[in-house]
Amino acid sequence: MSFFPASLETLIDKFASLPGIGRKSAQRLAFHVLSLPEGEAESFANAILDAKANVCTCRICHNLTENEICSICASDRRDRSTVCVVAEPRDVLSIERSREYNGLYHVLHGVLSPIGRIGPDDLRIAELIKRVADEDSEISEVIMATNPDTEGDATAMYISRLLKPFDVKVTRLAYGIPVGSNLEFADDATLLRAIEGRIEM
Repeated sequence: MSFFPASLETLIDKFASLPGIGRKSAQRLAFHVLSLPEGEAESFANAILDAKANVCTCRICHNLTENEICSICASDRRDRSTVCVVAEPRDVLSIERSREYNGLYHVLHGVLSPIGRIGPDDLRIAELIKRVADEDSEISEVIMATNPDTEGDATAMYISRLLKPFDVKVTRLAYGIPVGSNLEFADDATLLRAIEGRIEM
């Protein structure tokens, strides 16, 4: 039996369907939306519709954009010899925040996942290979920046094998002990990666 009107239940269900939003959080969000003045609620709804209508993927790197080519790919200030491969568009933002990387990107829109039935054809892997294989390509290094978990590692290994025939260096982001943390709290896998990824001083 529902305690709320049908339209409110539908709104709660829609919020609950979002990743990371539980039923209680969905209820709070729905009640907040209902408490908004009509103009603000309409503006909120229009923002969702506008984003859905106008945001697409870049023809080159498949990052999110409102144009055929994103601002990163269009910039003449980026290093075109390096491509950083990430799983999701939000990963581009994470790397850009560091202000240390100045190359290009390639967004896969997921990782290989046999359990989730996501195979190579479901990702933008073929497009990456085509970019590297292009005779006009300036790419000399591909950085695999997928997450350091089973699926991320499997995806990185799969792509690195596909890139073997081409004259490009394939690297993987280093993983290890976070800055400011204590060795005694690091798990075995993290310590192993830190030792394997050690650098000369």
